[in-house]
Amino acid sequence: MRIAFLGTPQFAVPTLEALVAAGHEVVCVYSQPPRPAGRGRKLQASPVQVAAEARGIEVRTPVSLKDVESQAAFAGLNLDAAIVVAYGLLLPLGILQAPQLGCFNLHASLLPRWRGAAPIHRAIMAGDVETGVMVMRMEVGLDTGPVLAAWRTSIDDTTTTGGLQDMLAREGARLMAAALQGIGAGGGLEVTQSADGVSYARKIAADEARIDWSKPAREVLRHVHGLNPAPGAWTMSGETRLKVLRVRVVEGGGASGQVIAAPLVVACGEGTIEIVELQRAGRGAQSALEFVRGFPVGAGAKLN
Repeated sequence: MRIAFLGTPQFAVPTLEALVAAGHEVVCVYSQPPRPAGRGRKLQASPVQVAAEARGIEVRTPVSLKDVESQAAFAGLNLDAAIVVAYGLLLPLGILQAPQLGCFNLHASLLPRWRGAAPIHRAIMAGDVETGVMVMRMEVGLDTGPVLAAWRTSIDDTTTTGGLQDMLAREGARLMAAALQGIGAGGGLEVTQSADGVSYARKIAADEARIDWSKPAREVLRHVHGLNPAPGAWTMSGETRLKVLRVRVVEGGGASGQVIAAPLVVACGEGTIEIVELQRAGRGAQSALEFVRGFPVGAGAKLN
């Protein structure tokens, strides 16, 4: 089919690649404008823009699609369908109605749970035992459209947002390619979302990242893993900020935030966790054992 692809982060790249590999004519890619990044704060194109340009596909990076000119330019593409994966802009009605068959979104949750911006983070942080990806026909509402296809996977105490993103990106690309084949053939069952169980995955705020050691150990674990790799859960050891990347629940107890055993076993409000991997500013990630060799944090120390 003749399609446009709208996406921005690395999560969206496998779907773009799958659609190209399936033989669809991707006539244009829309992505968020280049943003300052890195120490030099130089403008950096999004992963989707980089991937599209490497394939010789036209890329457009408007700051909005609400104006008449942008919508006319989109309609002028004469599309069969538009595919949206983590684009970052809400699509107005004029955009949604332009493709002949409609606009279809790949969303990283089991809708109607976790509609919105950060569904993977929120699923892990909330202690969900299952998540997945869904292909949805887009409506004006936020992630409210009927679902055409779904893939599910479990979440456990080892799951991190980074690892889950990679899995869902891969499986989501396969799911979207299969769903689009069905749409092009004139088939595909569309299931209306339930009105029950609706929740919203708001963006991760900066003040959420600090670890609250007064919470139960498993909540601390899900908090840490849900924010790995970004923005990263953190705590303070004296005047030094530590980013905690991986932990596990272990036996033990003590005052919340207190290091009760080597190398970094920390008491929580209820239960205990062992820090497995962490880093400090300007350093790479290290195991707890490697870390304490260069930055001793002995038993009795307090993290806060």
